[in-house]
Amino acid sequence: MSAQAVRAFMSIGEVLALLQSEFPDVTVSKIRFLEGEGLIEPQRSPSGYRKFTYTDVERLRYILRAQRDQYLPLRVIKDQLDEQAARPHAVPAAVPDAAPPVRLSREELIEAAGIDEETLAEMESYGLVVPVARRYDGEALEVARSVGALARFGLQARHLRAVRAAVDRETGLIEQAVAPLLRRKAPGAIAEADETAREISGLLQELHNALLRGGVRGVLGR
Repeated sequence: MSAQAVRAFMSIGEVLALLQSEFPDVTVSKIRFLEGEGLIEPQRSPSGYRKFTYTDVERLRYILRAQRDQYLPLRVIKDQLDEQAARPHAVPAAVPDAAPPVRLSREELIEAAGIDEETLAEMESYGLVVPVARRYDGEALEVARSVGALARFGLQARHLRAVRAAVDRETGLIEQAVAPLLRRKAPGAIAEADETAREISGLLQELHNALLRGGVRGVLGR
């Protein structure tokens, strides 16, 4: 086998070195975990060592960006990758690099969300949006736009307190699940806690959506 063919493959340590500049929290254990979950399938040498190609590395980049930037659970990411593999001639859907964080003033948020001052004040009074150092982030903008859209159906911020309360309870469940991981001092514990929180968050969203669909069918008598 030529030296060029040998270098077509990389060890797990070399892969880690390529990824850590963009993903400082990635570890060998993380890569092995993703393999165990079936998201990557590196080849093996006769002696059992993993052999990664540059295609494997790009697949890992896609997975890690989807987790970090889109907050997707691994099962959803795997479904996306499987769908791309089933359409080999399609252009792969790229996960964009992280955009700069949104930091809006009060006036900018009102304009971007298409709401008025009264609506924003009401949202703040019920804890739906909370400014940090008098600035609003991307999540606040999403909430403000959603509340503005719901107002067209007669639903005001005061009607959405139950949604805020449900989110707080779900956040408490996630905190309870990841607390033991955060107390650990082992390398990679924070990354594992982050991954666990993302997975639980995705599952809770799916559960919420399924229950809501069932509830709406009941309202409609179906």
